[in-house]
Amino acid sequence: MSDALLEVRGLSKHFPSRAGLFRRAKGSVRAVDGVDFTIRRGETLGLVGESGCGKTTTGRCVLQLERPTHGRILFEGTDISELSQRDLRQMRRRMQVIFQDPYSSLNPRMTVGEILAEPIKVHGIISDPAKRQARVRQLLEEVGLLPQHARRYPHQLSGGQRQRVGIARALAMEPSLIVCDEPVSALDVSIQAQIINLLEDLQTRLGLTYLFIAHDLSVVRHISDRVAVMYLGKIVELADRQALYEDPLHPYTRALLSAVPIPDPKLEAKRERMVLRGEVPSSLNPPSGCVFHPRCPIAVDRCSAEIPPLREIKPGHWAACHLA
Repeated sequence: MSDALLEVRGLSKHFPSRAGLFRRAKGSVRAVDGVDFTIRRGETLGLVGESGCGKTTTGRCVLQLERPTHGRILFEGTDISELSQRDLRQMRRRMQVIFQDPYSSLNPRMTVGEILAEPIKVHGIISDPAKRQARVRQLLEEVGLLPQHARRYPHQLSGGQRQRVGIARALAMEPSLIVCDEPVSALDVSIQAQIINLLEDLQTRLGLTYLFIAHDLSVVRHISDRVAVMYLGKIVELADRQALYEDPLHPYTRALLSAVPIPDPKLEAKRERMVLRGEVPSSLNPPSGCVFHPRCPIAVDRCSAEIPPLREIKPGHWAACHLA
């Protein structure tokens, strides 16, 4: 795709599992297992799934905070998984992250102004201290904070204000891609709406591209252009936002959407819920065939024997299910 900013091909990340007195390896945890997706310039791809499905690990691999076990990550046509640390440092200016917990991701011993000025100084973007401070004030204004917030420490700010500082720190590098790792899950609902609206406004004004990782399907529906659903390290469905929410093809996606409450009590009472049996299998020993088959209400014998490929069932609508 000519307008692709990020292309992920066959991405896998396996962590060794050790046990016993001598910490001998007894296997590997398949946190991410053969993931493929593309993000176009200026769009938001939502990545959703249950806790432990590999969403955050995928984001960390994209940023090279974790080196992939297998696969390729092409950013602006360059395979960043093969770059040296020196070249990767230059590339990271254009790839930033907004973390889930705004408190633990900010240095408590630094003021907000110092937190925002540090990456600008380290990367040599602005060498003049006065111009650097002017840039800090501009960043605070862009995220809806006042100039006097630059003199405060993170503990003196509210959760929403701290997350705005995290967004400003990401913007300081003038990135093309921002990985948003559950950026609103630790905030109150009213503050969540403010942060989502801020991210959308910044995307429109600055031409940003987002990989938006979340477990809240209503938030993902609001901000995303396309949505990818993960289960046990694999993408099981990928589609345009409207197509996925109105016509989900994979039974796991249907189960997730059936759990989202509807504000209308009459519609909520009539709706048929899809309750999954059992627990999520361990990624240390995933099931054979389709990883979802032990919990799938429509599984057949083929599902336990063959791994379903992620295939395009409708134009732009992909699903990994033999029965879709």
